[in-house]
Parts: sequence; C-alpha cells; structure tokens
Amino acid sequence: MPKGRGGYAAGRGLSQGSYGLGDGRSYAASRTARASVPDNGPVLEMTREEFEELVAEALDRIPPELTRLMDNVAVFVEDEPPSHDPELLGLYEGTPLTDRGEWYAGVLPDRITIYRGPTLRMCDTREDVVAETEVTVVHEIAHHFGIDDARLHALGYG
Repeated sequence: MPKGRGGYAAGRGLSQGSYGLGDGRSYAASRTARASVPDNGPVLEMTREEFEELVAEALDRIPPELTRLMDNVAVFVEDEPPSHDPELLGLYEGTPLTDRGEWYAGVLPDRITIYRGPTLRMCDTREDVVAETEVTVVHEIAHHFGIDDARLHALGYG
C-alpha cells in the first residue's frame, strides 16, 4: 500500500477537530514546512477556537467541485508539531488519491493536521495568520490529490 507524507512548515494548524466536506465525508490536512520560522519577538495571540475557525474558513473556500472529489480524509488542528520538526505548519499523512488502487478499501482516513503554534510565531498580524493558514490548508489538500512539493512551490503554495 503506497503511503504519502507531505508537509509545509510556516505555521500551525488545527488540533483535535475534524471538519466535514458537507456530504458525509471528512478531510484531513497535510504536512507543510518552511526553512525557518523567524523570531518576531512576542507571539501573536489567538485562541485555539479562533484558529480552528480560520482553518474551517480556509476549507470552506475550497471549490465544491474539488471537495466533492476528496475521499476518506480528516482535518485536525493541533497546537504544536512533533518536537523533531518544530517549524512544521501542516502535515498530510495518508494515501494520495492518485496512488489508490483496487487494494484501497477498509483503511483509516488520510489525516491532515494544521499546527497553530508555528503559524502564530511566524506571523506579525492576524491578516498574516489568515493568509498563511489558507496557504497551509491548500498545500495539504493538494497532497491528498497527489500534488508534490515541487509543483506546489511552482504554484506559490509552498
């Protein structure tokens, strides 16, 4: 069974929350990471609930014709990424749609996780957090569709 992991480091994401696609399916965020998170001094403050709402809004902006194609994926927000990758903004764990075959049945959903902490540490304003969260969500969903980091960077999402 092919498995994919894709990430984007530049901000944090949703934790312990799952968001549905509106048709009974759910989606998850992929892993996003950047080279380094700048030290902006004091960290921008935003509650987890506010951040989860930003992630939900970013998901709502995904065109319906794409969300209808998403399958067996759940999106979560967590405060911090794994300690070995502290600048990670998002993480995709699963089998991209392009790698699924006849063998793909009865598997756990793909998981997309968006990390709040790194995003808040790298952003100066709430507007920056909104923009970075949207980029991270799109980046991770793109991994679900089988789009690799090189293509995402070329498109401006990484």
